[in-house]
Amino acid sequence: MADLHPLWTLIPISILAGMAMLWVFGRFSNQAAIHETKQRLAARLYEFRLFVDEPKLIWQAQVGLVRDNLRYLGLMLVPAAVLAVPMLALFAQLDSLYGWMPLAPGRSAIVTVQFNMPIQPGDPVPELTLPDGFVAESAAVRAMEKRQISWRVRPVRPAAGDLRVRVQGEPVSKSITARTGLHRLSTRRVSGLPELLWYWSETPIRPGPIDWIDVEYPAAEIEVAGVTVHWAVCFAVLSMVTALVLRRRLRVRF
Repeated sequence: MADLHPLWTLIPISILAGMAMLWVFGRFSNQAAIHETKQRLAARLYEFRLFVDEPKLIWQAQVGLVRDNLRYLGLMLVPAAVLAVPMLALFAQLDSLYGWMPLAPGRSAIVTVQFNMPIQPGDPVPELTLPDGFVAESAAVRAMEKRQISWRVRPVRPAAGDLRVRVQGEPVSKSITARTGLHRLSTRRVSGLPELLWYWSETPIRPGPIDWIDVEYPAAEIEVAGVTVHWAVCFAVLSMVTALVLRRRLRVRF
């Protein structure tokens, strides 16, 4: 069962995000064209009721409805494109806060290293060094086909630090946390694009044999009225409600 994060900590972020989306739509969209297109869409729907016995007019209304819908979607592209990069960055950071829980003392987790080259049975076993407060419960386990090596580790008390994996030359580090509370957790440290677009809480790994290092943190959810939901659902609902409530006051159409 997933661990829980408090909802109240996500509410102000969601409200600010909803206000930011309204500002972007008001600033980077053609508000007059959006208003006109929505009126045309409403008129097309009325035509279906008015000309129910006129197949030719109904066909024309259907074509017009499709055309106006495409125009409406086109008007949404510019503000959506402006929002894309900052929203991706925001989602990545929120996922590191609300998507995962720190390791619990006594609860085991898997640390996995992904290599960018084939693993051979005779290759030297990488050396794993854990920070104080963590112990390794298993030796390195190789998944040859996936080019991965994994260890099972366990925190013995609340602690945090950097684990290190030494393959060739300098070791590659990765943060690991087993402290209670709301923390920004980096589940994976990666070496480059495209994964760096999502996992950018830690600096990228320098070019070498390792693609990424992953810590299997327990998944987290948010409790709302006794029901557990994913943080992204709460964020989407709260930000959209904020946008809908404030759109008339800020005179923004979408």
